[in-house]
Amino acid sequence: MQPFFTFLQQNPYLLLFFVVGLAVYIGRASIKGYGLGMVAGAIVVGAGLAVWSSSYGVKLELNNFTKSLFYYLFMYGVGLRVGPSFLNSLRGDGIKFVFLAVVSSVLGLALVVMFAKLFDLPTGAAGGMLAGSQTMSAAIGSAEQAITSGVVKLPEGMKPEDATGMIALSYGITYIWGTVGIILICKYLPRWWGIDAKAAAKKYEKDFGVKDLEGGGLTGYRQFGLRAYRLENPAQVGMSIAKFRSIHPEYRIVNVARGGEPQGADPDLVLQKGDVVALGGTTEHLTDKMGLIGPEVADTAALGIPMDQADILVTNKEMVGRTFESFRDTAIAGQLQVTKVERGGVPLAAGLKTELQRMDIVSVVGLKSAVNELGEMWGRIARSNTSTDLLTLAVGMILGFLIGRIEFPAFGAKIGLGNAGGLLLSGVIVSSIVSRLRFFGNTPNAARNVLEDLGLVVFVSIVGINAGAGLLAQLTGAIALKIFIAGFIACTIPPFIVWAIGFHVFKINPAVLMGGVAGARSHSGPCREAAVEIQSTVPWIGFPVAYAVSGILLTVFGYFAMILAQ
Repeated sequence: MQPFFTFLQQNPYLLLFFVVGLAVYIGRASIKGYGLGMVAGAIVVGAGLAVWSSSYGVKLELNNFTKSLFYYLFMYGVGLRVGPSFLNSLRGDGIKFVFLAVVSSVLGLALVVMFAKLFDLPTGAAGGMLAGSQTMSAAIGSAEQAITSGVVKLPEGMKPEDATGMIALSYGITYIWGTVGIILICKYLPRWWGIDAKAAAKKYEKDFGVKDLEGGGLTGYRQFGLRAYRLENPAQVGMSIAKFRSIHPEYRIVNVARGGEPQGADPDLVLQKGDVVALGGTTEHLTDKMGLIGPEVADTAALGIPMDQADILVTNKEMVGRTFESFRDTAIAGQLQVTKVERGGVPLAAGLKTELQRMDIVSVVGLKSAVNELGEMWGRIARSNTSTDLLTLAVGMILGFLIGRIEFPAFGAKIGLGNAGGLLLSGVIVSSIVSRLRFFGNTPNAARNVLEDLGLVVFVSIVGINAGAGLLAQLTGAIALKIFIAGFIACTIPPFIVWAIGFHVFKINPAVLMGGVAGARSHSGPCREAAVEIQSTVPWIGFPVAYAVSGILLTVFGYFAMILAQ
């Protein structure tokens, strides 16, 4: 094996992507739905490979510049993702979920700092325990920033790489329960409280008209339909389209073909016997009055109407607070259907009584004219664009680094957000501006996902590789046990406190609160499992706001965990 490790040592890029590839492969493996994930897999693979190679006298190590670069790209990507949702959460009912996220994050920070001091754990343990117990891998980087910036004073004889290794070690020990624990807690908290969350979800669905707008799978059902009928019913002959609309508001005549030629749908157009009428509406309405016009026909002239699908960004302040139900009587009702709603980059289980919020993204499909009209009414249509505005990316990164240089006196030293925190804030600022203006700064979801996924897994892989060689020298059974106990408590206690506040103080629906607890830990897995457990998408309603807020707080708290644990 020595020649193999020597080969990897001499080819650092091969080493890096060998670890990344293995981490992704291992991260996909699961037992009954539970697995490490690619980030934790990167720590395990990187550290394990480094430890193994050290037994042959070969030290594997990668460049810190590369590590920092990918972490900075990741942090900027996170800011881009949560920006609009984070700012929108600071008003209305979102304040409740903001409060829950703050409580969970602060409790997690306080517990790991307290146990780091109580157990006299080595420098670095607090940052790693926070990242692992709260399943916030990004906190590894902010914890490491506290070391590299010199804010954390290392004990005599301890090298920076030793402290970094302890961060990685503590993360690995606490991450498994941090993931499995929060999933189990979110699934069974209502049951432990004596609450039927499934019944609560059904009640919420009934009260607010919530349907599964995420699409639980490919089905034959289509909410919106467009069909053609030959006019033979004498009751409709001689009636104008406008009068037909007033008598049957649930339908829309979107085109009329006469003699094989399309006539359009002018409100004053008078219907004649033999006309082929293209009728739009919901599937239920189209099947309700089968003989209203006449027999159904397959007429290309009548049905040859441009269809469209688009994502509509809600920016019109007059639309904020209005429910989907309130648009039933508009001229475009029945001409299109909502296929998906996203809030802060997270799918939202929306219903008829769901209120629109600024920066919501609503995906619709239907008649092209109706889609364009809705886009003008709500805000603007965000057409898919595969290009990335690299100039805005560069400006955003520069802004982040400048913000990171701002320091203020605290804890007996000068501290600031650092490069990582500055880039996170810069991403929030840029995404919030871009989402409102939309004429510059395009960063498609796929590009942003590359920044986040590749940036984090490469960063963590390098952390694992560089820390691996020194892990055996630092790890003892007593230290590992203390770290596990601290991580176990820091993972387990905050969700119970958050649940109690949300249920007893804020009176949040238990099904919604399940998602709020998951979001307060910035982890989508528990919310997904909760939705499966109660067979409803309602938990996703409480998820987005808490997810955005806790994601930012926990990331930054890795830095402060290191400072406070000194």
